[in-house]
Amino acid sequence: MNEDKIEEIERKLKERDYKLTSQRRATLDVLLESQSKHLNTEEIYNLVKTKYPDIGLATVYRTLQLLDELDIIHKLNFGDGCYRYELNLQQQHHHHHLICLKCGEVFEFGDDLLETLEENIEKTSNFKIVDHRVKFFGYCSKCQTKE
Repeated sequence: MNEDKIEEIERKLKERDYKLTSQRRATLDVLLESQSKHLNTEEIYNLVKTKYPDIGLATVYRTLQLLDELDIIHKLNFGDGCYRYELNLQQQHHHHHLICLKCGEVFEFGDDLLETLEENIEKTSNFKIVDHRVKFFGYCSKCQTKE
């Protein structure tokens, strides 16, 4: 399954005259293996470095920037002072994020209940919505139990 996703990403890169270099592949492999973890740049770098020891932090930064520009990944800001990343795969259902204010853990929430709201906004405002992102802040079950 991951190979299908890699092929799709490689096609997107080729359409814009980029190659899937070994460094880009290593970064993508880490993102694919950690899809629900919402890793930041340093976390991605540390995981890539275990597979590709000669890679530099600047290379990972540039790779993430390129993948974001090509809309292969989303750069997310959860208000914790660093960007986190997730793959933007068309097969993926739209989801939202639950962010624990105590431990900082991020959870995905799959229900997209905003479709009706989007339709109403488009009808009443003559505004074409192409995307939305929702973040809910609160306390995860582990942190609730600790109190």
